[in-house]
Amino acid sequence: MSTQTAAPRTDGARSTLNRVLGGSAGRSLGLVIALLVLFAVGTITAGDRFASWENILTIVRFASIIGVISIGMTFVITAGGIDLSVGSVMGLATVVATLSWVQQFASSTNWIVMVVVALAVGGAAGLINGIVIAYGNVVAFMATLAMLVAARGLAEVLANRTTQIVIEPGFLSAMRGEFIGVPVLIWIFVLVVAAGWFLLNRTTFGRRTVAIGGNLEAARLAGIKVKRHLMYVYILSGLTAGIAAVMMLARTTAGTSTHGTLYELDAIAAVVVGGTLLIGGRGTIMGTVLGVLIFSTLTNVFTQNNLSTSVQAIAKGVIIVIAVMLQQRFANRAKR
Repeated sequence: MSTQTAAPRTDGARSTLNRVLGGSAGRSLGLVIALLVLFAVGTITAGDRFASWENILTIVRFASIIGVISIGMTFVITAGGIDLSVGSVMGLATVVATLSWVQQFASSTNWIVMVVVALAVGGAAGLINGIVIAYGNVVAFMATLAMLVAARGLAEVLANRTTQIVIEPGFLSAMRGEFIGVPVLIWIFVLVVAAGWFLLNRTTFGRRTVAIGGNLEAARLAGIKVKRHLMYVYILSGLTAGIAAVMMLARTTAGTSTHGTLYELDAIAAVVVGGTLLIGGRGTIMGTVLGVLIFSTLTNVFTQNNLSTSVQAIAKGVIIVIAVMLQQRFANRAKR
């Protein structure tokens, strides 16, 4: 009699476990384990240097700029697209923003104008991408590849291959300060993550983004204005590149065309490793955050142990594959 009552309970617990593992929490579990393993390796190999609060803040601060770009990229990939231009757009935005300051457009008013210029450059580049892709019917890969080349070239022409320095005290004081012991750059990252999570999971905009990525034709038949929505998604991606440009200016005080080189690849890798489907239809902001933190922690562990960049690249690729395999393992287990 006792055996007959225990079996349903076991099945119920297994069913609950499968539902949990099959959800977003389950898909992120492999990444959490990988991150904890990295922290353990860093603590064992580097000791107190790695485990200190200051170093943890360094890891998150290093992740913040790529993290902001990756949030925008999450929306693009969830909608079934790709944006290869975000790194170049970020570099262009730093150049235009600093030139506006050097040319006294901003210094005569307020440093906020410089920030607005950076956001406007990012948003404008995203708007062009969105119009070309949605209304010009150009494949996203080619359209954003063209923007990647054009934005980098325009940045070099405007900067004349020189570096513009921003020394405005108000800007540096505001962006390099701390709030309750945490750097402002990290707070910006946190705010972008919170806004991205709310937009993707709690709004009609997010539901339409997932629907378009899952089945574009079905979304169109359901009444979603697909072209207009895709344009909005690329504008959002451009805006996050503009925010990242402001953060880069705060960190380096320099506007140069080389800023953001290969950032698009790091962002795409973080998004996909985080669990967002490259074919669209499913996106996870928290997974993207975990993906970015894994990249940042890896770099920090390698730096603390004085490993060469070549070894870093090889090890980074291997560990990312392991993280993806763990993620797939949990996902497959949940389907049984």
